[in-house]
Order: sequence, then C-alpha cells, then structure tokens
Amino acid sequence: MPYILGVNMNILQLLKKDHQHVKSLLTDIEKTTIRATRSRLEIFSQLKQALQAHEKIEESIFYPALKKNADSKKITLEAYEEHHLVDNILEEIDQTEPSDETWIAKIVVLKENILHHVKEEEGEIFGKARDILGEEKLEKMGMEMEKIKENE
Repeated sequence: MPYILGVNMNILQLLKKDHQHVKSLLTDIEKTTIRATRSRLEIFSQLKQALQAHEKIEESIFYPALKKNADSKKITLEAYEEHHLVDNILEEIDQTEPSDETWIAKIVVLKENILHHVKEEEGEIFGKARDILGEEKLEKMGMEMEKIKENE
C-alpha cells in the first residue's frame, strides 16, 4: 500500500491505514467461494505480505519503544504473542488447500484474531503510545515506517 511521502503522518496513523488495508483483504477473501482457488491464493498472498510487513514494523520500531515503559510493557508483550498466534494461523492456512472446506474456517479464525488485536492496539496501545512517546516521537517513527515501506 503506497504512502504519500512528504506528508508527515505519525506511526499511529500509518499503522491504522495498514489495519484498514488488512481488513479490506480479509473481507475480499471471505467473499470467495470454494471453487475460486486462484482468487483465494492471490488475495491470501497479498494478505500474508501485508501482515508480515506490518508485523516487522511494529516489532522493530513501535513495540520496543513501548516495552521499555512499565505502563505499557504488559500489553506490548501480549501484542507480540498475538503476532505469534497470527503467524501460526497463517502457516496453517499456507499448508491447507484453498479448495479444502476448512480453509475458509481458518481464514475466519485468523480474522477474529486480527480484529481482536486491532481493537486492543487502536484503543489501549495507541492511547498509551500517545501518552508515553509524544507526538514528536510518533512522527519520527512514522518517517521510519515510511522508509521501510518504501524499500519493500
């Protein structure tokens, strides 16, 4: 998903854009039928790539800064574990044929986990990040995120 360089967006705004993109892909994939294996694989590939890039950014830029603070350490550790759970579900989906009747059920479970994670992140974690890191640091992190996205 392209970002507009030169427009200062903080990392929270950029992460939220990623969340919206992932939700859109999940909606698209759920609309597929069992016979649409090619479409399922194409959308799943986009979804997996988007999730991996998003996770990389959160775990290299965002979460380490929050983990240092006692007020946000616990929820940040939970977020790392939620990423790990999503990675496991992605691997399971990867190993399942898209024509298998359990494939879409795994997608639904993936979606539930992601939506839970996004709700916590955009609520509690983003709120703590604003308080702990401040706007200037969040903007610097946003620029770092844009650079990483640009190089992918």
